[in-house]
Amino acid sequence: MKKILNTPESYVEDMLSGIYKAHSDMVKPVSEDLRCYQSVRKLPGKVAIVTGGGSGHLPLFLGYVGQGMLDGCAVGGVFQSPSAEEMYEVTKAVDSGAGVLYLFGNYSGDILNFEMAGELAEMDDIKTCIVVGNDDVASAPKGNENVRRGVAGIFFMYKCAGAKADEKADLDQVKAIAEKVGSRVRTMGFALSPCIIPEVGHPNFTVADDEISIGMGIHGEPGIRTEKMLTAKEIAKEALDAILADMPFKSGEQAAVLINGLGSTPLDELYIIYDAVADILKDNKIDVFKVWVGEFATSMEMAGASISVLRLDDEIKALLSKPAYTPFYSNPQL
Repeated sequence: MKKILNTPESYVEDMLSGIYKAHSDMVKPVSEDLRCYQSVRKLPGKVAIVTGGGSGHLPLFLGYVGQGMLDGCAVGGVFQSPSAEEMYEVTKAVDSGAGVLYLFGNYSGDILNFEMAGELAEMDDIKTCIVVGNDDVASAPKGNENVRRGVAGIFFMYKCAGAKADEKADLDQVKAIAEKVGSRVRTMGFALSPCIIPEVGHPNFTVADDEISIGMGIHGEPGIRTEKMLTAKEIAKEALDAILADMPFKSGEQAAVLINGLGSTPLDELYIIYDAVADILKDNKIDVFKVWVGEFATSMEMAGASISVLRLDDEIKALLSKPAYTPFYSNPQL
């Protein structure tokens, strides 16, 4: 294993220490526990949004803490859930009196720990509620959306829920928009190589040099199948066939698209993928409102990408257009 680190055991803390030093004007630790991460901005009477999850996915999860998006994040070890106690500490730190929305990916450890954190917060008279992202169409068939994994599409949920909270909407309204966006986003990913968890020291799965794994999860969870390498056009067709079959568009509806690199895919290749995606959407008479291309939810140094499509309405378009500023992402007013 060859990685830039000090020790595998200090990987997460050293990474967090670097972020806090680089972006002290935007984020800070809640306490001496660096894994309790919060925005320096706190607006009285605003619903707070807290996320959480394992490290190794930057800029997911903590990367979206900042103005116009999230208020705090509980940070776990690499591919590990943060503790309920860390989630609770973040909750107390970011609460502004209007309640806290827990918004995170659909993984059992995170669900269990956020539920425990919510119970602790309720004892402090902090109202909480939970919304999970479950956009990965490859992880369960249509009709079983409740067990699907949450992957890069949660970015759209963060953006819209954060914008709604900044409008001083109440907790029920912020929860409702997060759920609405979550019901309208679908993602399909594909991996070209494995990744290495620092404390493990070896790849967590294998993909041959001439193969591609279709539908693999961001922790190396099994996908639909592994086959010989495909062209960018074939990858785009595979993904969009699955997404559009699962979430058909009505005439006149628009889409937002996210092309997400998994860690070591060149930006050049992500734009080659989008070139193919744009042609397919045009052929399907789907108008694209806005496109994001880059790294939004990675998996250490895994090669590969994911394609997310969000079905829009006027409310979602307006929220996507609101400004947002975090250490890892900025969106000027559209």
